[in-house]
Amino acid sequence: MSTLYSSQVAIGKTTVNPSVSLEFYDNADNARGIVLPWVDGVSNTAPFITNSPATETVANGTIVYDKTDKKVKVKYANGWSDLSVDATGTTIDPITSIDGLTLQNALVENPKAKVSIGTPTNTPGILVLEDTNKAMVLPKVSSPHLTIKNPAPGMMAYDTVKNQLAVFNGTVWTFWKP
Repeated sequence: MSTLYSSQVAIGKTTVNPSVSLEFYDNADNARGIVLPWVDGVSNTAPFITNSPATETVANGTIVYDKTDKKVKVKYANGWSDLSVDATGTTIDPITSIDGLTLQNALVENPKAKVSIGTPTNTPGILVLEDTNKAMVLPKVSSPHLTIKNPAPGMMAYDTVKNQLAVFNGTVWTFWKP
């Protein structure tokens, strides 16, 4: 049984901006990012996602953490772009020394699992924001490379000091500004 709703989602916030599909807590003491899905390599179709049907096309704008080369990547019409700027990451937690791949590989994935915000379509993905007139606002963090104490590989946040996108590949933060 399932029910479809069209709405906005605010995580950790008390008010909702009607122009936003998904927004995260943005108070001054925010020290958390959003962790991207980990995938086994990238291609233009979805088989790189475990157990995904080979007929699904990866939507432009998809952002993932590629565990094969430990980089954050975004899908454009002409292919994948490396957001880690060629820096090789790691999946080893620096505090516990546990390899995140051990934890990831032990989990059984449900290929049909999906959360859709907006008007549902057949776009493949785990979390799909399907509004055509709204956007996602990333967690806003003051200097995430200093504030987030134990970032996970594939973490993203918006740096409120430098006013730019910050992505973590398991080793280094990379910053993007338009």
